[in-house]
Amino acid sequence: MGSLNSNHELKTNSASFNNPMDSEEFRRQGHMIIDFIADYYRDVEKYPVLSQVEPGYLRKRLPESAPYNPEPIETILHDVQQHIVPGITHWQSPYYFAYFPSSGSIAGFLGEMLSSGFNVVGFNWMSSPAATELENIVMDWLGEMLKLPKSFLFSGTGGGVIQGTTCEAILCTLAAARDQILNEIGRENISRLVVYGSDQTHSALQKAAQIAGIDPKNFRAIKTTKSSSFTLTPESLQAAIDLDIQAGLIPLFLCATVGTTAITTVDPLGPLCDIAKRYSIWVHVDAAYAGSACICSEFRHFIDGIEGADAFSLNAHKWFFTTLDCCCLWVKNPNALIKALSTNPEFLRNKASDSKQVVDYKDWQITLSRRFRALKLWLVLRSFGVANLRNFLRSHVGMAQLFQELVGGDNRFEIVAPRNFAVVCFRVLPSASGLGDGKANEGANELNRKLLESINASGQLYVSHGMVAGIYFIRFAVGATLTEDRHVIAAWKVVQEKLDGILATS
Repeated sequence: MGSLNSNHELKTNSASFNNPMDSEEFRRQGHMIIDFIADYYRDVEKYPVLSQVEPGYLRKRLPESAPYNPEPIETILHDVQQHIVPGITHWQSPYYFAYFPSSGSIAGFLGEMLSSGFNVVGFNWMSSPAATELENIVMDWLGEMLKLPKSFLFSGTGGGVIQGTTCEAILCTLAAARDQILNEIGRENISRLVVYGSDQTHSALQKAAQIAGIDPKNFRAIKTTKSSSFTLTPESLQAAIDLDIQAGLIPLFLCATVGTTAITTVDPLGPLCDIAKRYSIWVHVDAAYAGSACICSEFRHFIDGIEGADAFSLNAHKWFFTTLDCCCLWVKNPNALIKALSTNPEFLRNKASDSKQVVDYKDWQITLSRRFRALKLWLVLRSFGVANLRNFLRSHVGMAQLFQELVGGDNRFEIVAPRNFAVVCFRVLPSASGLGDGKANEGANELNRKLLESINASGQLYVSHGMVAGIYFIRFAVGATLTEDRHVIAAWKVVQEKLDGILATS
């Protein structure tokens, strides 16, 4: 009886089951999805920016198991609206000012659609020549927009690859640097290798060092100070290197940052690279956020000295209108990546790869499989053009300047760090906390925490925080594609109103 029931179920299901790739059904459902997302963008500023749900909310709303029979797209989209949207923090909202932006665009979204539609797995050239060759081309295009030296481009002696995130990019270059030195001194010496960053360097460096097998005791987060605007100074790097060499350790890798996470400070690339060169230290420049701005002439000086580095990366999915994920990594010596990351199993052998005349991107990254990310970057570059991309970036910087001026007009607040790009770091002054001098800073920190929580709980906008030298502050990062001056002005009014409310009850 069991087998008869199973056969009956199989016949019933196959009769009602449509072709998963039916072109007309795709067209019908695709139009519905496009309409849904267009309506979402139209209405996004009406939603609470920070999701207001409690942990575990979704399990209470959805069934305990997957449906046995198919459900129509209309029902699914209804559930997206009712159950998923409330649990989304709306990164595309014009009132989103937290962390760094994840700016989108029609071009970026449609490029993602094309990539998903083709659904190629471009691990080597042969698996989809267009995927590889377009990536070669757009990485050179963007590199030229940034005025990177030819040594980083395919048109020169280097090359570029699109990774998922900066975490992956740093891990890949660290692995390349590690293997390059260990092949000379012996793999038994891995415990002597040292990795350098600052206390403002993104935590991705520490994670990469852990994964790459660097002894945790040999990870250096060099202290920065207010007197140097919290940059990694050449003097502090040199001092750390001297101590390590005296201890019999081997300096390996330096991550310098253009636009640090907390306050978007910029490490002095030229002097740092000069020191690194003396000790054959691999230099990776992390410009995940701020690198995009360097296509504008007034910001290009922030990457002066890049010619001395070995690798440079930026996230086009942060502030370049390209949907997540799209981390652009350029390296001077692709062979170093390839030697550290390549495998050559028999099932992937082919004439094109054996000829050494093509790029096989599987050997430039951690994973074997990879998406056709170059399509969306290509669409963004072509749909906007260099001039408009610069204009959009400049408009965001202008809005950040507007917000900074608003902060400066209220004597209860101060700017905590100089604004280099489109992030304003500010706080309520200790004098507003009402505490004595001995606890003024502690009281200000607590007041700013309360202010941040009150702002975000309102759902009217979303901001995040940072801390340097014991000072807790609020970060206001402009970069959402839909943000206009009116949103910035309205956001500032919310900040003032929330502070007024806290002070009135304290």
